[in-house]
Amino acid sequence: MAAIFTSYFLNLPVVAVLVGTFTATIFLLGLAFFLENTSSSVMTDARLMALSARIRPHFLFNSLNAVLGTIRTDPRLAESALEELSDLFRAMLQDPQELVLLSEELALCRKYLALERLRLGDRVQVHWEINSCPPDALMPPLMLQPLLENAVYHGIEPLPEPGVIDIRLFSSGGVVVIELSNPFLPQHLHAEGNRIAINNIKERLELFYGQTATFLNTIHNERYIVRIVLPYQSSTTR
Repeated sequence: MAAIFTSYFLNLPVVAVLVGTFTATIFLLGLAFFLENTSSSVMTDARLMALSARIRPHFLFNSLNAVLGTIRTDPRLAESALEELSDLFRAMLQDPQELVLLSEELALCRKYLALERLRLGDRVQVHWEINSCPPDALMPPLMLQPLLENAVYHGIEPLPEPGVIDIRLFSSGGVVVIELSNPFLPQHLHAEGNRIAINNIKERLELFYGQTATFLNTIHNERYIVRIVLPYQSSTTR
């Protein structure tokens, strides 16, 4: 990396004109030294924080409006929804560099779905198949919730009738497999794409696991399917 920066700047004659050849050389040597001695873990941590800051869920604003709509008609439901919303805010502010328990991520997803049902009611149908996955497995934070948000926003919300989101998790051969699918009808899709969340998750997987994790997405039988494979790490052996 240092060699690339040095080569680039040395080919800019304006540097020599503005600050002189000697000063420019000193600057470039200092930049090269900094880049060579910057810890890769520091760079990774900074990238993870930047990726976490880019998560801008639509549902936060939608949920606030839904809660406001229930305050007068059902104060207890509104209070419960505000507590769930608070938990989601708290999760989004946690350290993005720390792995979390699968059980915690699933609990967060259930809170998110409860908030979406304030808006969409029984139109949001979820089929869980998670008994084969150990709850003590670790994963990067906010890995499932953005996928669920995509499933609701792009798969359920545009439909005129209820739709089903399938969530399947299991552990086998030292890996944890996460599969999520939702209805996919191109004529009903929102105009906005879902690449930001998908690319965000892919980048975070690479930063956490390198080449040992995989992310695949496909369309089959009018279903949009996401499959993530992670190395199995237990909280008891961390």
